[in-house]
Amino acid sequence: MALGGFVRLSRVNSLPQPGRTLVMGILNVTPDSFSDGGEFLATDRAVAHGLDLFAEGADLVDVGGESTRPGAERAGADVELARVLPVIERLVADGVAVSVDTMRAEVAMAAVRAGAVLVNDVSGGLADPDMLPAVADAGAAYLAMHWRGPSAHMQDLAVYDDVVAEVTAELADRVSAARAAGIDPDRLVIDPGLGFAKTGEHNWTLLRNLDQLARLGQPILVGASRKRFLGELLADQAGLRPPKGRDAATTAITALLAASGIWGVRTHAVQAQRDAIAVAAVLPALPPG
Repeated sequence: MALGGFVRLSRVNSLPQPGRTLVMGILNVTPDSFSDGGEFLATDRAVAHGLDLFAEGADLVDVGGESTRPGAERAGADVELARVLPVIERLVADGVAVSVDTMRAEVAMAAVRAGAVLVNDVSGGLADPDMLPAVADAGAAYLAMHWRGPSAHMQDLAVYDDVVAEVTAELADRVSAARAAGIDPDRLVIDPGLGFAKTGEHNWTLLRNLDQLARLGQPILVGASRKRFLGELLADQAGLRPPKGRDAATTAITALLAASGIWGVRTHAVQAQRDAIAVAAVLPALPPG
């Protein structure tokens, strides 16, 4: 049964291929996320926003109860569960396809039992040794992001001799670990982790060289939405462009990624990304002129 372009996964189904770039809508049920912290902390508001994202065309609504912005301190597992489970249960009951944004196996499995079909783990299984075998046992899809350490000090780890080669190699290790744990390659997505232990220039370099990541043979999702490197690009005499002023730049990146055939994007503003993807489908490349 198709839900918003996403096919509910079972042990015999693979990741969705909707015939265009997939859109994951961000739903932060947190007080401290960099762009919208506190806006959707209340369950009713979170559910309403999730339904809005789905109505705008999100293939997945990605529910997260722990901020991973640079410098963020971790929430406890009980706090994270209390934030996300009521939201996931209600969204699933309303027919929304849901993923859960968590680094904890305990939270991931509770979310899957509540109906989540994909686990979005920004640590790629490094934060919790139980994550990969738990996901494999549950038969859920899995998104492994490039990660070098906790948010509280991850920017101290933004040191590379060759960011493309090193991120590719480190993600290759995560892909191998996921497969060794029993996660089917057809259920596995990778994410270069823009902004996680990376400078702005690292992010741009990775975006210019996603073909290197594609050689790992897994679908790629990119999360550029409202991130600091866009604020730096658009800065003026007043300073960084604020997060919600970065949506147009995010949409431009989505159009370029969609034209190149990227599997998915993760975004705060769904409708604009769907529009950009639709344009890219009919104008995948323009000749110079």
